Amino acid sequence: MAGMPTRLRRAYDQRLREGTIQADPGQLAAVEALSRLEKDLGKKGLFGGVSEVQGVYLWGPPGRGKSMVMDLFFACSPEPRKMRAHFHAFMARVHGLIRQWREGDAKARKAVFGTHKGDDPIAPVAALIAREARLLCFDELQVTDIGDALILGRLFEALFEHKVVLAVTSNREPGELYKNGVNRELFVPFIDIIRRRCEVIQTAGAHDWRLDRIRAAKVWFSPDDAGCRAAFDRLWRDLKGDVHETPATLSVLGREVELERTVGGMARASFAQLCGAPLGPQDYLAVAERFHTLFLEGVPALESDRHIEARRFVTLIDALYEAKTRLVALAETPPEALYTAGIGAFEFERTVSRLNEMSSEDWLAKPHGEV
Repeated sequence: MAGMPTRLRRAYDQRLREGTIQADPGQLAAVEALSRLEKDLGKKGLFGGVSEVQGVYLWGPPGRGKSMVMDLFFACSPEPRKMRAHFHAFMARVHGLIRQWREGDAKARKAVFGTHKGDDPIAPVAALIAREARLLCFDELQVTDIGDALILGRLFEALFEHKVVLAVTSNREPGELYKNGVNRELFVPFIDIIRRRCEVIQTAGAHDWRLDRIRAAKVWFSPDDAGCRAAFDRLWRDLKGDVHETPATLSVLGREVELERTVGGMARASFAQLCGAPLGPQDYLAVAERFHTLFLEGVPALESDRHIEARRFVTLIDALYEAKTRLVALAETPPEALYTAGIGAFEFERTVSRLNEMSSEDWLAKPHGEV
């Protein structure tokens, strides 16, 4: 690369030297594109104004280091007004702001948005976001919700008019987003906007680093003793790297399901939180869709009187299995001894079989969210 190396390039090379990451040609294309973006963000426009900058859209299979490179870029970017968010969390906030605009009177609107005129919430919502951040960095852009699909084109058209710049990771090429979605023709303008305003880079490096680490560590840790707990914690730390944990809220049928510990597409929860609470199939489907890996701790050996929790556990595992969400568990016993007597114990055997399959190399290598 000509000229001085960017902050991102220096930080990336430093990690290569330390051995915390290994060289990968797929990552290099991402580093180069984001280095170009780092430089462009620092340039002054005509007459000292803000110049229009082309963003970056990184896509490729999971575990290729997209989020890690994006983390480095975000940390290194000199742009003071920057925001990093998981795409689902960002869209949940957008829907909340739209609701505030629609339900607010003139005074309430003015307090939040600085304006109160008009019926269409998209313009004031985009203006508010643009005031907060010039650079928006999103992890795991995927569109499964018609509510998101219908507003994305108009929302991002408005954001780009405010000179907002996008840096995004996704498992899918832009044209594959919302592939068989309802009313997809209304979503197509968003794809066109992304292609026009972002440099699209494929990061199909040869290696799935996350899968390597999971394979090396295994995914079912039992018994739930100090040694297994230490190994379980170590794998979580390894996979999340330097990224901070944040809570996530999933909206399910008008209710909210809270997960305290999440990092991008990974979540960590206890058996008590997911199976001891009155959650149902839709809740578990939402968790499985949103996360590619679930760390589940405190899985107990269930006595016959705990058949309701056993039933919920079966429903959770079915949802994870269908979505190809990887499960890493810390449990009192191996799967075969979890629930051996009581209502539904015979049906539980199918779950044991699924848990064993979900530990296999072939299964772990399957892409999340694809049938």
